Amino acid sequence: MKNLIDKLQKQRALSKEEFVLLLGNITEEASEYLFDIARATAQKYFGNRIYVRGLIEFTNYCKNDCYYCGIRRSNHKVERYRLSREDILACCSQGYKLGFRTFVLQGGEDLKYTDDDICGIIADIKKNYPDCAVTLSIGEKSYESYLKYHEAGADRYLLRHETASPQHYARLHPKGLSALERQQCLYNLKQIGYQVGAGFMVGSPYQTVEDIAEDLLFLKRLEPHMVGIGPFIPHKETPFADFPAGSLELTLFLIGIIRLMLPNALIPATTALGTIHPKGREMGILAGANVVMPNLSPVNVRKKYELYDNKICTGEEAAECKMCLQNRINSIGYQIVVDRGDFCPVEINV
Repeated sequence: MKNLIDKLQKQRALSKEEFVLLLGNITEEASEYLFDIARATAQKYFGNRIYVRGLIEFTNYCKNDCYYCGIRRSNHKVERYRLSREDILACCSQGYKLGFRTFVLQGGEDLKYTDDDICGIIADIKKNYPDCAVTLSIGEKSYESYLKYHEAGADRYLLRHETASPQHYARLHPKGLSALERQQCLYNLKQIGYQVGAGFMVGSPYQTVEDIAEDLLFLKRLEPHMVGIGPFIPHKETPFADFPAGSLELTLFLIGIIRLMLPNALIPATTALGTIHPKGREMGILAGANVVMPNLSPVNVRKKYELYDNKICTGEEAAECKMCLQNRINSIGYQIVVDRGDFCPVEINV
């Protein structure tokens, strides 16, 4: 296994068969070896800096009915909400005072917000906070819509591809949603000029090691600027309520692999990691991650944006959330930095 990890570090890629072999033979020794190299690789590009993104979950309406998602259209037990432009700008104002320089607008695929609405929100944020980056995470849109958002000032776009296997994708989504269409959205975003984030769920229902190998090969082809992965966690009001959560160990191992594949990428230690283990986010950073995303959404709506059960940090004010994360990150020898935290194309001197 060490030979495969060394090869991955050197070549930044493995064959599908080699990925399957590596993922099928995870040991504590192999994990520690991988994490040591992944941490050193991240530090070549980012030092001990951890970037924060202020997450604003502005709508939990969604036109889609994905089988794993707690805000799917068919879940009638969700208390739905939408934030107004004024609400969103108030979140940004609070976040800016706390030192956030990237705002992530995330929501379901809510048709109530027109392209003009989204563009107006982006333009207002960029006008008020010209030194900040705006990231969108609002699902599949047309090329023309993506272009409008970019021209309005959006810098980054997060769109998890969820699974690169069309067959696996079809088992997680209803008819009408396509893995190839979702992947095309990512290529469109790159062509337009966004910093693009992809990613997938670890341990989602029916996922095989071969599926994960395909995910890694897709990421290598796409070469995204950001990669967000996290363990699958079931939601009680979905068809997958009785499936087990994804593995912490496998998720961390994959963070390490992705760090070696894409050494200068931005990789978050996700809230889902912190949900399945009290120190999951710290463990993610020690496996090679370098981004955290505290929640800036109003406390009164956070519990309503429940993609999976038992999501953490739904009751904390933004200042509490950031301070908690800062203390946790300092405790493992890293520091939160106040800047946009852009994709880093070259190594730095540390």
